[in-house]
Amino acid sequence: MRHQQSDTDRAPRLRRCRRYQSLGSPGTARALPEPQAEQSPRSLGEASISRGSSGPCGPRARAQRRPQRGHRRRQLLAGGDAGPQLPLPQLQQLPQPPRLLRNLRGNTAGDGGHGTPAPALPRSPRRSPVTPVPSAPAALPPPPPRPRAAPAARRWPWERRARPAPALALSPGAALGSARMARAARALARAAEGAAGPGLGRARLVPLPPGGAAGPDPHGWREAVAAAAGALQAGGLVAVPTDTVYGVACLAQDSAAVRSIYSLKGRNGAKPLAICLGDVERLYRYCHVNVPDELLRDLLPGPVTLVLQRSEELNKDLNPFTSLVGVRIPDHSFMRDLARACSGPLALTSANISSQGSTLTVSEFQDLWPQLSLIIDGGPIGDIWSSECRLGSTVVDLSVSGKFSIIRPGCALTPTVEILRQKYGLVPESS
Repeated sequence: MRHQQSDTDRAPRLRRCRRYQSLGSPGTARALPEPQAEQSPRSLGEASISRGSSGPCGPRARAQRRPQRGHRRRQLLAGGDAGPQLPLPQLQQLPQPPRLLRNLRGNTAGDGGHGTPAPALPRSPRRSPVTPVPSAPAALPPPPPRPRAAPAARRWPWERRARPAPALALSPGAALGSARMARAARALARAAEGAAGPGLGRARLVPLPPGGAAGPDPHGWREAVAAAAGALQAGGLVAVPTDTVYGVACLAQDSAAVRSIYSLKGRNGAKPLAICLGDVERLYRYCHVNVPDELLRDLLPGPVTLVLQRSEELNKDLNPFTSLVGVRIPDHSFMRDLARACSGPLALTSANISSQGSTLTVSEFQDLWPQLSLIIDGGPIGDIWSSECRLGSTVVDLSVSGKFSIIRPGCALTPTVEILRQKYGLVPESS
């Protein structure tokens, strides 16, 4: 059976309800206090009398039934303007600074006029998110201009007239493949690393400084002449530049060296070799001359080979099948210095295999390198693309008095014939 409560027991509960209704107002986040244990009128009266109050409605009883100001203020701070909320246990346990607690003890509705109203906390203005406007990228500076490579210095004046050519050139019209270029480069490297010595073996490549003995490198010029003269005196074969094409030289008085040249060229003994001298004066020692000295000096030194009667001073193993000998005095400073540095005449022939074209660079006769003792690299001779530069010297027979005979036209035919006919009155032997 349900318990019947009397008005005396219901009175304290009704008063509490009215009290909390007066505390709560629309729009105020006022939290309800936790329910307390019910007390009988007797216990309330005894508690009020013991604390000096006048009854259950005295100021101390109201203060006990009223929730703590700080507790209510913390709930307002946590809930904002959203209305009454349940107490947050975590926020209730946080300690509050003294200044904040002091400000929170303000006068609120129903607190009996105790204290001063707490100032409202300032709220930070709500900022709208601003999307940063991307700035336009700064214009990059233009790249610096590429430095132009300085043009390579040309050692030889005729290279200005020549067409752009590969590093290694063959005879006109011949195609130069990459495989042959590679072989030539390897052969050049092997020749540069080799040592000079007579006979067969690896040849040593010696670059010839430009300008001759009076040029910018006279010491290098003299060293090249001395190296070539030493190789010749040791019986070796030396590749040399001349005023027409590249040639191979040896000592004409050395029979073994002469046989080495025939073996190198693949030539039979019936084809004669010319001798090379440094000056016209030495020609009279090895030849019988029957023309004026002025004629010799008009043609020599130059790209002309004069065929004359040989003397007894010349080696008998040189062209033993004929009584004639061809004489060359090239218009080339290195060849004249080399001939002067040797004790006797030089046997000279073109640096190529017999019946093949003449050579204008050292790379064109690389097949002969293994049989050479020394290679003097004087650079390209003339225009390597011109067929006229590969004709060699003009060979003229002057062994018969008052007449001349052209044995090989060569590269100086026209000026040679004009000198012989117009200046000295010689007539062609055929007429």
